[in-house]
Amino acid sequence: MRTYALTDSWTMTRRELAHWARQPGRLVVGLVFPVMLLLMFGYLVGGGRGVSGDYLDYLMPGMLALTMAFGLEGTMLAVTQDLDKGVVDRFRSLPMADGAVLVGRSAADMLQSAVGLAVLIVMGLALGWRPQGGPGAFLGAVGLLLLFRFAMLWIGIQLALVAGKPEMVQAVQILVWPVGFFSNALAAPESMPGWLGTAVAWNPMSRTATAVRDLFGGPGADPGHLWAAVAWPVALLAVFFPLAVRKFARMSH
Repeated sequence: MRTYALTDSWTMTRRELAHWARQPGRLVVGLVFPVMLLLMFGYLVGGGRGVSGDYLDYLMPGMLALTMAFGLEGTMLAVTQDLDKGVVDRFRSLPMADGAVLVGRSAADMLQSAVGLAVLIVMGLALGWRPQGGPGAFLGAVGLLLLFRFAMLWIGIQLALVAGKPEMVQAVQILVWPVGFFSNALAAPESMPGWLGTAVAWNPMSRTATAVRDLFGGPGADPGHLWAAVAWPVALLAVFFPLAVRKFARMSH
């Protein structure tokens, strides 16, 4: 049964990758947008309130984490379009594992997210950013970022299934913005009012950004956040992954 589920999920992943060839514009926009944010906050808007040390060293891990929280609308929209256009109804007639469509969507999204991370890291290196940790720390930081993305992705899929219609995705996507900007991605919590700084410090994205800063050896690092950067996404996945698969299965029968 597991073999069939993996095969079905890989078939759905290849279906999503085929969409990239037909719609390359969406892929390019998704890769360029984080680079624009990096340049805007690093050189146009400025920032770094409460940050000691080079701001680019602080900003890069924050931007990498911020990128993992944004861009969910593509997958969310694709899920709702499949439901709205009756594509899922056609899949019902096939001997397909429950959730294979969602797993395929998430796998394609993770591939794009990995490419997006690579593009942003190369851009950071071009601007003069240099991670100070070794290869192991670098891979660990990338792993934490992708784990956070995977958790955010399944929250987005669940919200898309609840929304049900493509036109509702934009409204639901707005819910992601507080997670991104009420965090320590752009400024240190110490520079914020007490209540806000406390809320920002507990934000799961802040935990990921802080742990990544530690692994990269940048300012704002705190090794004590490493466990939380793993525990938060795992806990979110434990809740939203089965919720999304169960809801999709009920909608498909």
